[in-house]
Amino acid sequence: MGKDDKYAEELEVAVRAVHMACSLCQRVQQKLVSDNGGGGHVKSKDDDSPVTVADWSVQATVSLILSETFGSENVSIVAEEDVQTLSKADSEGLLAAVVKAVNECLAEAPKYGLRTPDGALGTSQILEAISRCNSSGGPTGRHWVLDPVDGTLGFVRGDQYAIALALIEDGKVVLGVLGCPNYPLKKELLNYHHKDNQTISTQSLSTSEAREKGCVMYARKGAGEAWMQPLIRGNKKLEWPNSARQIRVSSCVDPALATVCEPVERANTDQSFTAGVAQTMGLRTEPMRVHSMVKYAAIACGDAEIFMKFARSGYKEKIWDHAAGVNIIEEAGGVVTDAGGCSLDFSRGLYLEGLDRGIVACCGARLHEKIIGAVYASWEASTL
Repeated sequence: MGKDDKYAEELEVAVRAVHMACSLCQRVQQKLVSDNGGGGHVKSKDDDSPVTVADWSVQATVSLILSETFGSENVSIVAEEDVQTLSKADSEGLLAAVVKAVNECLAEAPKYGLRTPDGALGTSQILEAISRCNSSGGPTGRHWVLDPVDGTLGFVRGDQYAIALALIEDGKVVLGVLGCPNYPLKKELLNYHHKDNQTISTQSLSTSEAREKGCVMYARKGAGEAWMQPLIRGNKKLEWPNSARQIRVSSCVDPALATVCEPVERANTDQSFTAGVAQTMGLRTEPMRVHSMVKYAAIACGDAEIFMKFARSGYKEKIWDHAAGVNIIEEAGGVVTDAGGCSLDFSRGLYLEGLDRGIVACCGARLHEKIIGAVYASWEASTL
């Protein structure tokens, strides 16, 4: 790492925890895909996006690891899942599956350089670990921000999803870790064109291709470097400092050559305004449609150049959907702002309050200026 070792321990523990979470998710996803629809593992969230055992299991696991390392009284965690749903009477089967998944995952802890608990954890300990993730962040103190499974639809389809963990101190993101279990280490495998409800099962990839996917990306604020590390295979152990390689954003400055990442789901995105901006800028490349915060990962490692998201009115962006990804892109040399060119504000609780129209993430300052210009031009045109 860089000269300044501040947050070195936090980063190391976060990377180990996210590696473990990736392993847990892969196990649950394999079961989901092989059960052809999940056999009871898919539960509907209030917003109708399917949510799985993986969400709660990852949240419990990360909460347990952070509390074990830094002391539960010192750890504040902002996370997506609410323990209430899991405590309901009709959730017994789901809860049992979570307890099993967490214990299986924690049994692997030594492989990731972490301590295994003495004996299996019971339901109440696991519910307590999930319910500890009840912080609402804010401008002061340290808050871990976790999205246990970002891109639930991608997860359920056997496609792209991410596990995102960031640390915010006094309102600023100081480190970010993104686990992308299905991220192909060969770019061409990422850029397939999405067909409705297409599930990429591991069976459809050759063994070598299936092996060449999955990584954890991470960065620490101010280090000016971001890293990507393949997932641990078989009975190998996680080494630290490790086999990670440094990643950098693409050096593309020509909009006609730039690849834009688009969300697969259109639910909370103003797709027509995004298309207007793309046209104004002269973006010609076919957009890459990717689930989840994997879009940030693709830009950080140079596989794509631009991600724009303009939310439909009334939708508020949540900090856990962006914190880790923003930090990694910035340290890899890219730029992330709102559509007015201002930095994102992570100090105001659960939401990115005061966001100007949307979010623009990009590989460099020159391309970023062109996007912001195109946003203003399209905005004027769309409000005439």
